[in-house]
Amino acid sequence: MSDAARVKVRGIYTTALTRALATADDFEVVQASPAIDDRFDREFDPEPADATVRTTDDRQGVGIVGPEAPAVRERLAAVGRDTFTWLDDAPRGAVVDATVTETRGSGAILDLGERSGFLPFSNSDEHVSEGDTLRVQVTEARPPWDDGRPVVDTTVRVQRPLVTLVRDGTGRPSGQPELVELLPTEPPEGWRAKWARVADDAGLDALGDALDAAVERAKTIDTAIQETGAVEETPHTVLDGQPTVWAWFGRESRFELDEHRREVTETMAGHHRIKAGDERASAAVDFVEAVCDGDGEFPFEAVSRQFGPTRGGTVAIDHGKPAGHCIRLGRGEVVEYDPEGTIRVEREMSPGGTYDALGVDRQAGDVARTKFTEGKWWYPTVYEGPDGEKRGTYINVCTPVEIFPTSVRYVDLHVDVVKHADGTVERVDDDELDAAVEAGDIPQALAEKARGVASAIENALRS
Repeated sequence: MSDAARVKVRGIYTTALTRALATADDFEVVQASPAIDDRFDREFDPEPADATVRTTDDRQGVGIVGPEAPAVRERLAAVGRDTFTWLDDAPRGAVVDATVTETRGSGAILDLGERSGFLPFSNSDEHVSEGDTLRVQVTEARPPWDDGRPVVDTTVRVQRPLVTLVRDGTGRPSGQPELVELLPTEPPEGWRAKWARVADDAGLDALGDALDAAVERAKTIDTAIQETGAVEETPHTVLDGQPTVWAWFGRESRFELDEHRREVTETMAGHHRIKAGDERASAAVDFVEAVCDGDGEFPFEAVSRQFGPTRGGTVAIDHGKPAGHCIRLGRGEVVEYDPEGTIRVEREMSPGGTYDALGVDRQAGDVARTKFTEGKWWYPTVYEGPDGEKRGTYINVCTPVEIFPTSVRYVDLHVDVVKHADGTVERVDDDELDAAVEAGDIPQALAEKARGVASAIENALRS
């Protein structure tokens, strides 16, 4: 066995990421599915993984969990200049002392520190009320751009591919209790072993290694809890979880992943771009690739006419931020549709406040008219009053725009250009871009691209 980090990959990016990782000396892909075995014409090692890569529920990127997640992060960050990566502040497996800030119909919201968590009432044996202090464990991490909160549980576990240890004080094994008797290692006092179904097919050496690793983690948890004592200070991290990383792919990165996949199997133009936009499109993409070659350009018209958006429909504007979160600017009606890849969206604005950088009051009846073009590094929004009077134009510089069936997505790159109603042109927020680069949220190459785009727009508007 080499010293390379073992990585398991699942989801719509599997073939591309398997190829990207398998061609790097520092990684070894393991536990591949039969389809991947056939596609690469080789057998992959079945050994446990040091990091697991899975596509996020919204298909916009991947989550990476495991001790080697930071190393995988570096490799994925190099896929394309519009790939953003973050280390999760609430990683899976973290044990945290937290305070309940509010309760809702199905659960409670807890302050975990940098993020808030969600505790389903079914995950606690005790009644939970606002102001309670609890010791919880993160069981399901959530990407920073997702509206969802990490899910937590009051029962502490150690989860491994073959076995899970549960800290519930019973010590009684479940799943395949006879396995415990066959192995030299026993769970610590107060922990019980719950074996996975796949444990039936594993050898005793693999089972023993899995249990040894789980027991070692359980002892570490016991020590941390003993040293911390009762829940007092909140929020307080009792023990860090498994390193958890999120990677959010932009349009250029998806097309770079297409190239990786194309080295292995037939891949149509825009393969990952289409699959990321609509779950229904996956079967259509698979069919096209089975009967056609992969040459040509991304078929925006065919995809949008089949899955949307088209004229008369609505789309949300998902405004991503380099720090990781995503702001939904609202929904608008598609009033114009160009099969070449452009849509015009209109939104009625709510009164109150001012328009960023324009310094103009937002009034009742104002309309925002926005033009989005697939693949462009910028888009303009014209603000007009109810009488048609132009209040100003805001040109947002961003990663290449992706027009999905129900939303338009991009990541804002801070620097923007505005044109006031009197024709004055102004470039804004360069300082915010500089700060994002210094903070490590935006790579230098991407920042240079953003500045170049802003300069070109500024010069064009002044000419």
